This record gives sequence, structure tokens and C-alpha cells, in this order.
Amino acid sequence: MVRLTREPIDPAAVTDAVRDPHCGAVALFLGTVRDLTGDAVTVALDYEAYGPMAEKKLAEIAAEVRRRWPVGGVALVHRLGRLAVGEVSVAAAVSCPHRAEAFDALRFAVDTLKELVPIWKKENAPDGTGEWQHQSAKPGAR
Repeated sequence: MVRLTREPIDPAAVTDAVRDPHCGAVALFLGTVRDLTGDAVTVALDYEAYGPMAEKKLAEIAAEVRRRWPVGGVALVHRLGRLAVGEVSVAAAVSCPHRAEAFDALRFAVDTLKELVPIWKKENAPDGTGEWQHQSAKPGAR
């Protein structure tokens, strides 16, 4: 499961997509919209992407995860459009035979997604202002 969506992300479906009878560990990451970025209040985020390239990069990341770790399944799903505080913006999951491998593979997948996938976000302030930026543009974005 590697995709962009404008629909809410179902964490259970993402987890189920990676389950494998040969794997004893399933690791799941959910990125959610928070109400503060530093000292700035956020009321919503807008996400947009260059779809064909973003999906290609997501697939490349999944392939690299499979190359580096004994993964049973990989899922990378990113939401697009306007998201309210608390909504899931990104979900990533992997299954591996053991938990250490699953944690390492998942961290690599999420960090690489944030760095390489052409997805931009706009943090909307209460006064309606906001600025588009690539997800990894801010220090500490990982």
C-alpha cells in the first residue's frame, strides 16, 4: 500500500496491509496535525503534492526499505487537502520478523518520506495567514 489520498486515513487498514504470518512485529507511525508549531498557533494544515512524482518516490522508499530489512510488508499513505488539528496526515507501517528491525525500517521510511517526497504543506494561522513549504523545510521537521 503506497498512495496519496484525500480521504481520511484508516490506521487499522494500514496495519492490516502489512501483516504477514512470517513477521512477529508490526510497527505503525501516525503523523497528526498539531495545534502548535514552535510558538505559532495552527488551526489547520493544507497538503498538496506533485502526484505522479510523489507516488513514484513513495514506491522507491518502500523498495529501499524492502532491500535493507527483512520486511514482510510496507505501507506509506499521505493525506492531501485541508486537515484539521488532530487528523492523521501520514501513516507508515512495516512488518518484520523482529521488533528492532521493524522500528529501524519504519524510522527510515518516515524520515526519507519527509525528506524526499514532493509534498508541501501550509500551516494556517487563526488570522487566515499561512505560507506553503516543503515538509522538511523547517529545522527539526523529522
